[in-house]
Amino acid sequence: MSEFLGSAWWLIVALGVLVTFHEFGHYWVARRCAVRVQRFSVGFGKPLWMRRGKDGTEWVIAAIPLGGYVKMLDEREGEVREHERDEAFNHKTVGQRMAIVAAGPLANLVLCIALFWAMFVIGRPDFAPVVGHVDGVAAQSGLRRGDTLIAVGERQTPTWTEAQWALLTAAMDRGPVDVQVRDAEDRPLTRRMDFSRMPEGVDLRQSMQAVGLTPRHRLIPPVIGEIKADSPASRILQVGDRILSIGGAPIRDWSDIAPLAARFGAQGAAAPFEIERQGARLTVALTPARHDDGKSPPSWKFGLTPAAPPAPAKDAILRYGPIDAVPAALRETWFQTGELFDMFARAFSGQLAVRDTVSGPIGIARAANMYAKNGLAWYLSLLAALSLSLAILNLLPIPILDGGHLLYYLIELVKGSPLSERAMAAGHYVGLALLLGLMGLAFYNDLQGLIQ
Repeated sequence: MSEFLGSAWWLIVALGVLVTFHEFGHYWVARRCAVRVQRFSVGFGKPLWMRRGKDGTEWVIAAIPLGGYVKMLDEREGEVREHERDEAFNHKTVGQRMAIVAAGPLANLVLCIALFWAMFVIGRPDFAPVVGHVDGVAAQSGLRRGDTLIAVGERQTPTWTEAQWALLTAAMDRGPVDVQVRDAEDRPLTRRMDFSRMPEGVDLRQSMQAVGLTPRHRLIPPVIGEIKADSPASRILQVGDRILSIGGAPIRDWSDIAPLAARFGAQGAAAPFEIERQGARLTVALTPARHDDGKSPPSWKFGLTPAAPPAPAKDAILRYGPIDAVPAALRETWFQTGELFDMFARAFSGQLAVRDTVSGPIGIARAANMYAKNGLAWYLSLLAALSLSLAILNLLPIPILDGGHLLYYLIELVKGSPLSERAMAAGHYVGLALLLGLMGLAFYNDLQGLIQ
């Protein structure tokens, strides 16, 4: 399946699941409150499939799979016969109307917990949080190659994904955080990482590089893939050679080579290489050449490019039993709720770029396709996060959204009578403008992401 078709398909599946649960929440509580539901539609536009239930509700799957709705009997939307008024939404008490409106976001919250539970029971394959290369803030904090990250602050990090997000969160806050590790000798240690040392102007996309931690599974083996013509290595080394050591220093990752090239280049000395070629060990000497392209600072290079590394095998799994998965799902939902609100706060305070907080259908589709390729558990984790986002977004006090309707009903409770039609119409126009602005920003961010 192509990237485009895969992205489109998994986006449709995600929207279908999330919208169906959201609208079913409205439907279920409306029926408990004796409100007549005229139509339950997944999607908009021309119906592709329709069935009428025993209670008179039309169940519809429509042509445009980008949302859905529940249409209830309501005098504000059409004529209601005298004997049906008790079943009309607008004739219910304020409390009943609030319950019906809040049921959609609540359904998404329940779905989020259920999806996280399923993800934990199935088990999400991942990489062990083992440090491969250290630089920058991480090196200044005393982290070393071979350290296993156990916790970042109060966040447990059983896999690299949890470790990465916890580190990114701490980096955005630019403060100190304690990192619990187990070193290569299996000794428990605590390191304090001070992210105030990070360079100014670093955004979310650059934060992990600025942190200076490369996980073990992203190390590039020191195997030569290409040799630049007329370079120091062109007549001595061969494609496929594995570099074992330079000047007696073991080479475990391609990134180990550059500092040694700089050291020997500054000394004007030849660097002794120990290499492995077709099973045999050889020792050769190379003098690095000064490289200056006028675009970046001058550097010393051997003229080597690494071979493309094989895809790393996942060596960890995030899994709980069915019972233990319940509190784990609740903890994860609570944690991600806090992260969402913190992200909004960082965006408003300028700590986080708006492009890193708002994503539209293109961004969601690309993420859905990527997660689906990693397996069912990964896709469920994305659905859970999207369901939680949908619940929170819908509770924002913006007219048109569920939160806006709840705001109207709260005002009605306080003043003892409904808002005027004129005030509600004005609110809807404001809400529509805000929603269109948010959608425009999301599409702009999507296009920027595609361009980049």
